[in-house]
Amino acid sequence: MGSFSIWHWIIVIAVVLLLFGRGKISELMGDVAQGIKAFKKGMSEDEVAKSDAAPKTIDQAATPGAPAATPQPQSEVRKAG
Repeated sequence: MGSFSIWHWIIVIAVVLLLFGRGKISELMGDVAQGIKAFKKGMSEDEVAKSDAAPKTIDQAATPGAPAATPQPQSEVRKAG
């Protein structure tokens, strides 16, 4: 009772072919393939855009009226160990 016999599958396939027709199913599969390609293209464009974007920083010396910034010595970084 849990599985379908071969006759059940033949009837289901026949009904699907009668409802949608052979051409309609191939059109649907083509549309699905185009959707997948468009999705992959969009994902790759997003990755390229992220890798091209540089982090933006504010340059205080370029601000009009602001005094020139003097470099601060960096403190020594200690490793936890």
